Amino acid sequence: MAAPLDYLLDRQISRQWRGLLSSLADEFEAQIGGAELRQLMHRVGSRFADASPLPPCASTADLAAALNAVWREADWGFVELSDARDHLRIVHYCAPLRAFGESALAWTPAFLEGAYQHWLSVLGAEGLAVRQHGGIGETGGDAAIEFRLAHGAS
Repeated sequence: MAAPLDYLLDRQISRQWRGLLSSLADEFEAQIGGAELRQLMHRVGSRFADASPLPPCASTADLAAALNAVWREADWGFVELSDARDHLRIVHYCAPLRAFGESALAWTPAFLEGAYQHWLSVLGAEGLAVRQHGGIGETGGDAAIEFRLAHGAS
């Protein structure tokens, strides 16, 4: 299943942006360290979320539907949420982060982390932190990135 999924994800990225985004990522990596790139992308994700506010959500299902409406409009994949004993599990599928190149996968997921942090804080999750849990493909296949909303960012 990996080959068909890789093909579809590759087709999702517009050809007009591939060279620009790859060159941009290469220049960022040459000029800025990894931790700073993660911080930058986190801030960009927060700005994106601020420009795409969510409606009030009364349940995890409502939140997932609201988030997926934003991601569907942007053609940025989809998210699944699940309540665990000590955290909210956020698994984002099919984000077009590979458009920045393979090496950028170390820092581009912070865009999603920042977006989820902003949305959840606005909805009342102050004092809780969204953190990436593992790398791309470590949870749910090649196109999945897991985040967790929890106390102490575990």
